[in-house]
Amino acid sequence: MNIYIFDIQNWERRAFTCLEHDHQVRYVPESLTSENASQFKDADIISVFYSTVQEATIEALPHLKMIAARCTGIDAIDARACQQKNIVICNVPTYGDNTVAEHAFALLLTISHRLEDAIDRTRKGGFENRGLQGFDLMGKTFGVIGTGSIGRHSIRIANGFGMNVLAYDLRPNEQAAKTLGFRYVGMDELLKESDIISLHVPLLPSTYHLLAKLQFDQMKDGVVLINTARGDLIDEEALVRAIAEKKVAAAGLDVLAKEPVIREEAELLRAVYEQNNDLKDLLADEVLIRMRNVIVTPHSGFNTKEAVTRLNETTVENIEAFARGGRHNVVSVSIAPKVA
Repeated sequence: MNIYIFDIQNWERRAFTCLEHDHQVRYVPESLTSENASQFKDADIISVFYSTVQEATIEALPHLKMIAARCTGIDAIDARACQQKNIVICNVPTYGDNTVAEHAFALLLTISHRLEDAIDRTRKGGFENRGLQGFDLMGKTFGVIGTGSIGRHSIRIANGFGMNVLAYDLRPNEQAAKTLGFRYVGMDELLKESDIISLHVPLLPSTYHLLAKLQFDQMKDGVVLINTARGDLIDEEALVRAIAEKKVAAAGLDVLAKEPVIREEAELLRAVYEQNNDLKDLLADEVLIRMRNVIVTPHSGFNTKEAVTRLNETTVENIEAFARGGRHNVVSVSIAPKVA
């Protein structure tokens, strides 16, 4: 089979060399787009990471049989277009559970200890700690929305800091609650009682703008918000207002609503005018990035050597299983959101 691995760094290639014995494997550092898709029209299998796979891209790949997504969420792939053409989508359900949870607390600690300001000050030659007072995590109420693998790892870390943990999930895991010592509550209570709220749910039609104006109004004054899941879980215009009104004291964001657009500044205008992206979301992203009490990282929470290695190894397993006629980590289209 003809296999194209997109969005790949040189050091990652060795994970896929085992496929070269039975398949024609080509490595493409760039993302797959509707503009360049015709160059890869002989592809039977593609593997993508940053790429957004629109219907037009799929139409340009007439032999495509399988998409091996090197990620958990597949909101960047038009799953229904794939279904119509019997293209199988596979993902990596777990690879960075502890990794992303650790990043969530890296963001939180950066906020709670004013690390960004402190580091910036000392690099400029100052050693005065005036104005850098932070806050303890011990004793604070940590609200976790979503208690899957990443959410549970976050709870373990929170326990280590001596925090009180509340959780909300449509499918409560009572055994985990008993083992880890946290309590499930309704969403309203979690929003009202939490000092810090951390999001760990997938992006689905039902979770789009899970936190909007109504939810921010319910939150405790001075709450801290952490999001390492998906940008569109939050109505960012409402978040900007909540920060301006001091309802939200600070936010740590590893994801933004329009991050695929702002990842390459040169594509900004083309994206706005040709892809019909919501200009208000783009503006909100730009505002959030520049706010002093908002910490934004470039969707790098997963990016440790160990996690990426696990990610690539599972992707290879998915491809090998498909090539043998099997199915491994196939995503159900019924729960997949439509690509923007």
